[in-house]
Amino acid sequence: MSNYLKNYEYWKNSPALSAEEKAELDAIANDPAEIELRFTSGLTFGTAGLRGTMKTGMNAMNRHTVAHATQGLANLIIKEGRSADGVAVAYDCRLNSQLFAETAACVLAANGIRVYLFDALRPTPELSFALRELKCVAGINITASHNPKQYNGYKAYWEDGAQLPPEHADTVSAEINALDVFRDVKTISMDEALQNGTVTMIGAEIDEKYLANVEAQAVNPNSVRAVADQLSIVYTPLHGTGHKLVPEIMRRVGLKHLYTVDEQMVVDGHFPTVKKPNPEYPEVFSLGIEVANKVGSDLVVATDPDADRVGVMTRTPDGSFTTITGNQMGALLMDYIITAYKETNTMPKNPYAVKSIVTSELAAKICAANGVKMHNVLTGFKFIGEVIKNYEATGDGSFLFGFEESYGYLKGTYARDKDAVVTSMLICEMTAFYKAKGMTLSDALKALFEKYGFCYETNVEIYMEGLDGAARMAALMDGLRNTPPTAFGNEPVALVGDYLKETFTQNGKVTPTGLPRANVLYYRLQNGDVIVARPSGTEPKIKFYYMVEASDTTHAQAKVKAYQQTLDQLCK
Repeated sequence: MSNYLKNYEYWKNSPALSAEEKAELDAIANDPAEIELRFTSGLTFGTAGLRGTMKTGMNAMNRHTVAHATQGLANLIIKEGRSADGVAVAYDCRLNSQLFAETAACVLAANGIRVYLFDALRPTPELSFALRELKCVAGINITASHNPKQYNGYKAYWEDGAQLPPEHADTVSAEINALDVFRDVKTISMDEALQNGTVTMIGAEIDEKYLANVEAQAVNPNSVRAVADQLSIVYTPLHGTGHKLVPEIMRRVGLKHLYTVDEQMVVDGHFPTVKKPNPEYPEVFSLGIEVANKVGSDLVVATDPDADRVGVMTRTPDGSFTTITGNQMGALLMDYIITAYKETNTMPKNPYAVKSIVTSELAAKICAANGVKMHNVLTGFKFIGEVIKNYEATGDGSFLFGFEESYGYLKGTYARDKDAVVTSMLICEMTAFYKAKGMTLSDALKALFEKYGFCYETNVEIYMEGLDGAARMAALMDGLRNTPPTAFGNEPVALVGDYLKETFTQNGKVTPTGLPRANVLYYRLQNGDVIVARPSGTEPKIKFYYMVEASDTTHAQAKVKAYQQTLDQLCK
């Protein structure tokens, strides 16, 4: 009998399974492909934790795999001698999120580790803040961010508020692999954990402290109040955790006319009004645009289900709405923060900003022109957090802003993850700033391009699902790595960056990247355009990022089309 069939039988016959879980496994008894998919191996635990579809089995998110992972984290905490410091646990709006959070809390409590469990769903950045505020050793957040409804996930954080560093993730992974998913996992009931004081419920008191820290990040607190009678904004949480705190922070900074999308203010893990609850997709804004047209608003703001990402659509001169991409919003906010600090003569000492290597260089141009140091890091907000941590260790430098092209932004050091709550506040403030000048964000973006040059960014995703998906992804990256392309379209490659080898190669000369190892390939062309290949850490796909400069959108898209033709040939 093959291993996956043995695993299937072991799970099916375990007394730990409920009647419903056993029935689910019985139902796939004659589906060998599904059994193989669920039981060949478990979910991989990495620095991003776990993420997968919700099913019964090893390779899925369920209460057993959540408990298994938590036992691995508990073993790390015990080895570190940090049980008394505690773990903060939060969850989002997804199906089973509360169940998984309580499961994790009960495993920690059974291991003698103090737990601070939120009393209801909360934004991801508030979990990062809470564990720092409570001086916890770690944090757990149950969320699959902006993935479709069948997914859930498990994010693990360390004491600095950022997701687990690689060495700790490796330790947890090793512990998980050494533990039996049923026999080796300790747990107690929630009632027992609450009665013995191992689990403490937290809520409104943390909300207030979190919101105070968010509000403190306002660059010019008077901007919104100055145009409050004329300014209106439409907001949707896409059925998720932003439904309370985003409207609250907008009101606190003076916004009088906030309109919400009623259908999407309903917390619902089925996400009934959207196919995918992702603010990167224009289609999730359709209901918000209807509201905006009724009330005469120039702006629609959407946050994803765990409120760590935020997307915006702005009205254009012809009255229609257009998307402001993650790169464009990052550049707009970077420029606004610098401009507002200069206008109010409050620029902090030795300012710096951080972005990922797959993010537009427009923000870097803005920083260079204004005396702000820009750092490039690998994809993942934990790397932005590392830069902040290093500056804090030296006592020098003032963090202005950090962002990634994937609609994640942070201002302030109270948290170490992207924060849609503070970003929504800043977008509100920035919109008011331009409203006072008779401009929309569409006008502001046009002015930014006129000043610094037109930049265009897009990406292409190649999905590789199924049992052999990981192998196909690895083969494609190996092919690009072992036989680097010499040109894209008719444009020669000037520099190749291989972050797995930690090297840049240009004109035969090899230099270090200065960043940690990562399975990322970077190509800078002779004309300055950049193409990056990176496997996703949470989904079975490889993303190819294009960052080009041109005179306008038409010419930029023509460039990308030529580059993509080369890529299509390489991927065959």
